[in-house]
Amino acid sequence: MKKKTEEKNEKELEQEVLKEEPVCEAENEATEASEEQKQEEEQVSPEELLQNQVNELQKANAELMDQMIRRQAELENYRKRLIRDKEEAVQFANAKLIEDLLTFLDNMDRALAVAKNGGDVKSLIEGLEMSQNQLYSTLDKNWGLKTIESVGKEFDPMLHEACMMAIDESLEKETVLEEFQKGYTLHERVIRPAKVKIGKPE
Repeated sequence: MKKKTEEKNEKELEQEVLKEEPVCEAENEATEASEEQKQEEEQVSPEELLQNQVNELQKANAELMDQMIRRQAELENYRKRLIRDKEEAVQFANAKLIEDLLTFLDNMDRALAVAKNGGDVKSLIEGLEMSQNQLYSTLDKNWGLKTIESVGKEFDPMLHEACMMAIDESLEKETVLEEFQKGYTLHERVIRPAKVKIGKPE
């Protein structure tokens, strides 16, 4: 019984040794590779190592310089494109307004043609009034342009420019009596005050 136990222990020891041998061999191979690398590095002189590092740095620097030049070129192209787009936007900013005015100009051409051919004055006036109303409507609807109401309204220095003044005892406050030139607001901002004659209570 004792003999069998000893034989069994010997077999287990052999198996453990066999299991450990590959690990030891791998460690030995890694150690040998490390030693070979060290030997190779020792064979390369410090000057060569330094030159290799310099070469690598020069290569990396060249790549960075190339990237920087490309980015600068892209940025310059983008800047030029923005300038060009801005110039075009300014140049054609009023294109829609001009389109809206073309209908009115066409009506004026037709009215002039009728007038030159001796057309009916009453019909001509009616046509001009229709064209004018259409233009005001278009400018109001599409562009926010409105006329300033003046005659009969209380004088407002923000809306009216007094060109003449008359004393009127029947008035309780300064009132616009007559309009010499229309005033306009664009999106509720005064772009031209109305030139008016005002009546002032004594």
